[in-house]
Parts: sequence; C-alpha cells; structure tokens
Amino acid sequence: MSDERTRASYNSGKRLRILVVEDHSDTLQALSRLLSHFGHEISVADGAEKALKIIDSKEFDAVLCDIALPDGSGYEVITQAKRRRSLKAVALTGFGATEDIERGKKAGFDFHLTKPVDFHELRARCVVITRELRE
Repeated sequence: MSDERTRASYNSGKRLRILVVEDHSDTLQALSRLLSHFGHEISVADGAEKALKIIDSKEFDAVLCDIALPDGSGYEVITQAKRRRSLKAVALTGFGATEDIERGKKAGFDFHLTKPVDFHELRARCVVITRELRE
C-alpha cells in the first residue's frame, strides 16, 4: 500500500492539532512521526514547563502527555492546560493500575493509554476526539 493510500486510510477526516509531551526522545519522535503520518499537525515538548509555554502560545485540539516528566507531572500539565483552554487529554504512561486511571481522570485526562502504546488504540482515540469535536 502506498504512503498516500495508507495515510488516507488512517486519516479520520479532520486534522487534529496535537501537542505530544514526552521526555523519552525516541518515544517522542516515534509518536510525532506516527501522528503526522495519520495526518495530524504535531507540536512536541519534552517536559512540563515547555508544554505549558507551548499551550499558552498555540491552539490545540488534544494533548498526549506522559505522566512522569523530569520537571513535573503530566497530571499538573493537564490540570493547568484545561484551566487555560478547552482540549482533550490523553495520558501516555507506564502506570496502568485502576488508581492511576482514576487519578488521571481527576486531573482532567479524557483517555488513558498504557505504554507501550498500541498504535491502533492511539489512532482510535484520535478518531473519538475528532468525532467529539464535531459535536
């Protein structure tokens, strides 16, 4: 299947503006490339402080955020981000216990994906976000 056809099959019909917050550079690069391949506009941050600065400077439909960041927590990033603007939040984390998911919901995460991230599940969350934004 050609790149163009593959991209078209993954594209959910709306180009999402997504901020990916992840401190592991290889994971950040892989997620950024994959989401770009799905047709989305991607910005990246490798820490909490940088993420909040970017959120203040650009509009986003969604933030995909690691929980354990070197200069803060993803919980705080999402709590602050949602105070500043309306957006969807997806936790990308190694923490997958029920308590972790509940803590994420309290912080403002709409979805919780456990690492290693299943790319089909990630794409499915993007489709759901697109649908919710249309409503």
